[in-house]
Amino acid sequence: MITHRPRVAFLAASLLLTGCGGGAVATTGHAPESAAATATTSTPTPGIPLEVAPQQLPGLGPRTWAQVPSDTRQAVVVTGSGKNSSRSTVVLYERSDVGWEAGDTWPAHNALRGWTDHHRAGDLRSPIGVFTLTDAGGLLRDPGTRLPYDHGVGFTATGTGFEGEPLAGSFDYVIAIDYNRKPGTTPLDWTRPLGAGRGGGIWLHVDHDGPTQGCVSIAKEHMKELLLALDPDLHPVVVMGDAKSLAR
Repeated sequence: MITHRPRVAFLAASLLLTGCGGGAVATTGHAPESAAATATTSTPTPGIPLEVAPQQLPGLGPRTWAQVPSDTRQAVVVTGSGKNSSRSTVVLYERSDVGWEAGDTWPAHNALRGWTDHHRAGDLRSPIGVFTLTDAGGLLRDPGTRLPYDHGVGFTATGTGFEGEPLAGSFDYVIAIDYNRKPGTTPLDWTRPLGAGRGGGIWLHVDHDGPTQGCVSIAKEHMKELLLALDPDLHPVVVMGDAKSLAR
């Protein structure tokens, strides 16, 4: 549901210095890179059908699959309900010797106006693509993640969202999505290698029961599970977009 412009402006102001698609000027940075890779195959062990452990991430077409780095063994797949929908689902996949195995499916929110192939600051759409996941942080203490974790008051969220819901606690746990940022820095690093006009501050964070400015949000308990599961040695990525776009 798209709200009136004053509420959009209020949310943008409340998040300007935090995350979720804010357009603040950054300090250091590096353009996100997604190395193209050729799908690898392995012979499944007897008794494990491919539909249980597929050799390629389900729902991805050749163009999207080619963006997944060959050394990736963890993939957070965010599938939007539609190009203009703010609702999506999240599944963490891990690759074993027999193929990709799916974890639980979690409900999620994405940006108010859905998805875009060319994200711009303030467009209220989440960027489509494959991005690395290298850094985390939050208002709450590190729950035990293997990702570098920045804990501090800089992750305080205030104000209300597009549907009048309180934003407090949204940044209790966050994982930076390496879109228009420098991997290896705190999620609060505001450098924008592609320029401020291309947006940034795109995170996985705690859901506040409403659409985001550009981020992907899931329930607090699921954010904690994700933080504990992600392993830098497995080169995790997020694959995100509406279902039709991911199938290309």
